[in-house]
Amino acid sequence: MFGGGGGGMNPRKLNQMMEQMGIDIEELDAEEIVIRTGEKELVFDQPDVQRMDAQGQATYTITGEPETREAGEEATPLGAGDEGTIDAGTGSESGGDGIPEEDVGIVAQRTGASEDDAREALEETDGDLAAAVSRLE
Repeated sequence: MFGGGGGGMNPRKLNQMMEQMGIDIEELDAEEIVIRTGEKELVFDQPDVQRMDAQGQATYTITGEPETREAGEEATPLGAGDEGTIDAGTGSESGGDGIPEEDVGIVAQRTGASEDDAREALEETDGDLAAAVSRLE
């Protein structure tokens, strides 16, 4: 139909044209992507992810079917012993307030505030590190 019987543009020619325009595409080996909105989370398990750099702007393309869950719902651990997975019930939180100790330490260290003040700022900003630091500076 378009471009003759090949069903589309020659991939080699497409890559050459993209290179001439300064567009670079890289495949990322992502294990999980989470998109959080105010009401829900979209969790992509083992997605195909591409990063495209064009004119100094990075664009990420995610391909896969997400699982939808309510915001604040606990993540399901990928498996016992998985490194780099933080689960809401692992004890990395303190006092049941949902603020990880690591975040409290980061805000306290960055601002010079006490851990109690850092925790309070994180609670007031719903765990937003940058907003908590700004509030205390």
